Amino acid sequence: MDKSVQGNSLGAIRIADEVVEIIAGLAASEVDGVAGMSGGFVGDLAHMLGRNKNLSKGVKVEVGEQEAAVDLYIVVEYGVSIPEVAMRVQEAVKEAIESMTGLQVVETNVHVQGVNFKPLPEAKEEESRVK
Repeated sequence: MDKSVQGNSLGAIRIADEVVEIIAGLAASEVDGVAGMSGGFVGDLAHMLGRNKNLSKGVKVEVGEQEAAVDLYIVVEYGVSIPEVAMRVQEAVKEAIESMTGLQVVETNVHVQGVNFKPLPEAKEEESRVK
């Protein structure tokens, strides 16, 4: 099903899959230790070329009438504990989706696609010892 449908006496409320993807992507990217989201090779190439401003990059969801399942593809910072970061991502995404949409998140799968190495500080040119 493409959209979540909740009914009440006033009518139906529909939440598009893309909305849930954006919520999940933003929640995941705010977790410390997450360098970014990975959209696969083609998506990453388009992003580097500035042709992709997709907020749901690296997120796939299945949304039913009352439940959602989420797959996240992330890149972590070098030196962090990957299991800890992944668990914090799971918790943040589940909390964000459930509080904003009312859907129950039944699965939050985190796929670590890479590690981001921070650039080393540039070495200053050595000053000449002789003036």
